[in-house]
Amino acid sequence: MADHLEASVTLPSDPASVSAARSYVVGTLAEWGLPADTETADTVRLIVSELATNAVQHTFGQSPTFTVDIALHHDEQLRIGVTDSHPRFPKRLPAAVQQDNGRGMVIIRWLTAECGGRLRVRPTSEGGKTVSIELPWCLPTAPVPPAV
Repeated sequence: MADHLEASVTLPSDPASVSAARSYVVGTLAEWGLPADTETADTVRLIVSELATNAVQHTFGQSPTFTVDIALHHDEQLRIGVTDSHPRFPKRLPAAVQQDNGRGMVIIRWLTAECGGRLRVRPTSEGGKTVSIELPWCLPTAPVPPAV
């Protein structure tokens, strides 16, 4: 495989775009060798879903679009980032608020750490932010058998 692969898609900040973001990322990773029916693909699907949902729900209409970037470096490290134009960084909500929502970043952080990766939040030069995860790239040696 190439030393460096990249892919990107920009979507409207609309709830329907969350599904489109998941499909785009899982489809791209399948092209790069990660079958969609693996545990790793399921984990990535959930992380992307949470990242995209945050970009749609927590920008309060101030970011008309969000961009999903995917990069694979030397078949060793996968980076997935979601960029929006809202300047506020994500923050953990109080436990009382978290009963109905506010768990997205906790889920992302936990899943990323569970896979041996890390979560980053960085400002963009345009005044928005990118929330990204970096994971070790591990292709399965055999397909995961279907659940019975």
